[in-house]
Amino acid sequence: MADAKVIPFDDDRSRGARYSARRGAVPREPAQEYGRARAGPGGPAAAGAGSRAGRRGPGPEREQTEPPAGQPHGDGDTAGGDGGDGGLERRIAGGLAFLRRRLTGDYEVDDFGYDAELTDQVLMSLLRPMYEKYFRVDVKGIENIPSEGGALIVANHSGTLPLDGLMMQVAVHDHHPAGRHLRLLAADLVFVLPVVNELARKLGHTLACAEDAERLLGQGELVGVMPEGFKGIGKPFSERYKLQRFGRGGFVSTALRQGAPIVPCSIVGAEEIYPMIGNAKTLARLLGFPYFPLTPTFPWLGPLGAVPLPTKWTIQFGEPIPTDGYPAEAAEDPMLMFNLTDQVREQIQHTLYKLLVQRRSVFF
Repeated sequence: MADAKVIPFDDDRSRGARYSARRGAVPREPAQEYGRARAGPGGPAAAGAGSRAGRRGPGPEREQTEPPAGQPHGDGDTAGGDGGDGGLERRIAGGLAFLRRRLTGDYEVDDFGYDAELTDQVLMSLLRPMYEKYFRVDVKGIENIPSEGGALIVANHSGTLPLDGLMMQVAVHDHHPAGRHLRLLAADLVFVLPVVNELARKLGHTLACAEDAERLLGQGELVGVMPEGFKGIGKPFSERYKLQRFGRGGFVSTALRQGAPIVPCSIVGAEEIYPMIGNAKTLARLLGFPYFPLTPTFPWLGPLGAVPLPTKWTIQFGEPIPTDGYPAEAAEDPMLMFNLTDQVREQIQHTLYKLLVQRRSVFF
């Protein structure tokens, strides 16, 4: 901060089903057909995969509302180099065209509920100020993410609330030269929470199960997973930057079946946004949550205590670990899965320690 055969990314997977039962809701089955059809009249939509540009290229009746490659977001220059009124008119026209498409239903979502246009035009714009101004994220190693084809990005998880996954999405979206989009695998709990469920779907998140992960990788998508699960995000502050167990290697098995490279990702800064000094377990059970955090500010300061601390973040993508050289039966080899899982975990942990040594302070 997510039934079918489940990738054992972490041991919280089965516990997530119990949250769903207690809350009287059942998460969507893997790869349920949201329909790759338009949300309104217009017929079937084309399958979307690969780069962001490939998924959302304007059709003959669509205005181009995204700035050209290399041009900063919000740049008011027109194609002819004129700024001022021309740029403002272009942005207004683009905004009106976007509203028209939303009102008429002339937009597309894929089988998982991912809405590329809404993500690019609205949701990323809402997350970007937190990414750029509040957490001031530095991104390293973005060139290690392939420019095309499927890849599995595996990252550490922390921070009490899953803001690290969202910031990782913005990092890939805004900095990858091919303009790729990261599809995150999330726990059951995400998909039984009102509002959060719909927003997660629109952002491209899906249930953390083998079927959905393999299907996305097979479509050439970037898939993100945080194998520590609730054990990582809900660990006490005293154990910060110490990776928890990575489950039984399910993410490795998925990558092997698709021949997709594994890209380790290390995130520094998220551990300190909500220093978790206690866990109200009884209250957590009553609410159906995996934990109920107690921090120096929450719940003592009420809603103000829920504001994260403005720590300085670094996200580093490591060198990819190829999996396409293994035979087809390698996905069923438990020793190979253990070794590759341990290799990924050790690479992330080593990079975390290196980034912590280089960090000047938590906030600068």
